[in-house]
Amino acid sequence: MACRIIMFYRYYVAHLRLCHQNIQILKPKLSFRISRASSYHYYHNLNPTDTQTNFPIKPKLSSFITDSEIEAEFSHHDPGVARINNGSFGCSPAFVISELQQWQLKWLRQPDHFLFNELHKGILKSRNTVKELINAEDVDEISIVDNATTAVAIVLQQMQWAFFEGKFKKGDAVIILQCAYGAVKNSIKAYFLRAGGYVIEVPFQFPVNSSEEIISEFRMALVKEKASGRRVRLAMIDHVTSMPSVVLPVKKLVKVCREEGVDQVFIDGAHGVGCVDVDMQEIGADFYTSNLHKWFFCPASVAFLYCRKSVTHLELHHPMLDRN
Repeated sequence: MACRIIMFYRYYVAHLRLCHQNIQILKPKLSFRISRASSYHYYHNLNPTDTQTNFPIKPKLSSFITDSEIEAEFSHHDPGVARINNGSFGCSPAFVISELQQWQLKWLRQPDHFLFNELHKGILKSRNTVKELINAEDVDEISIVDNATTAVAIVLQQMQWAFFEGKFKKGDAVIILQCAYGAVKNSIKAYFLRAGGYVIEVPFQFPVNSSEEIISEFRMALVKEKASGRRVRLAMIDHVTSMPSVVLPVKKLVKVCREEGVDQVFIDGAHGVGCVDVDMQEIGADFYTSNLHKWFFCPASVAFLYCRKSVTHLELHHPMLDRN
């Protein structure tokens, strides 16, 4: 019998609407329901430490959402297909799509007015929402971008210019893991390698016995390159790998980078927000990006780029420039 699989946040509130002013950020509680001849329920509980974060206290909520309410929120989906690949394009419920359409109509009603009077205010609200969600120190550390690949290009583009301007030397390196996403590897080739950089790829095979095995391999690669006199300008590390899906010990890997003299650390958290806790003040990376349309129910395509405030950071801007 065909299996009907529905995924939905247990706390059914409109905290996903980034455009709302008085938005509340709640830690998600996922529920999976698989209906066959019998039903099986699995609840993924929140970590006990959630109560110690700076997120707003959860409001009192009504009882668990019903099947009919879930079906209504996803009635736009093909009823003959069980969509479980949120990792590609996400899965926006109807109330999010409705909100998106309202903003589209605001734009279409008077584009010039919207562009010059509404757009930047709306983006600022979204940036503040993301700031609270990931515990960033300042809203100026947050930019809204197209997707995680765009965020990677923004940082790598400036490193490319650092080679051209003589700030980096030929042979300066970026270190990545073998499991890095294909688009990230291609971006490194396009921006970093062609400019004269060197790519260090740390090999290891899944499954691994422990996170310490990953940390050890990573440190050994850095020690080897440092002994040869090579300067590592950037470490690019996945938070949740795309294939296979593994949560990496990013906080410990960032610590290794600091100890071994890596200039800057970029965490590719394309699958991060909505799957794992993201606390930038704990992680300590210089850059972090995550898509919001994959596991956070936002309409595609939207992501953020976190850039830690530092006087040593390169000047960053989107690859596409406007008149301003």
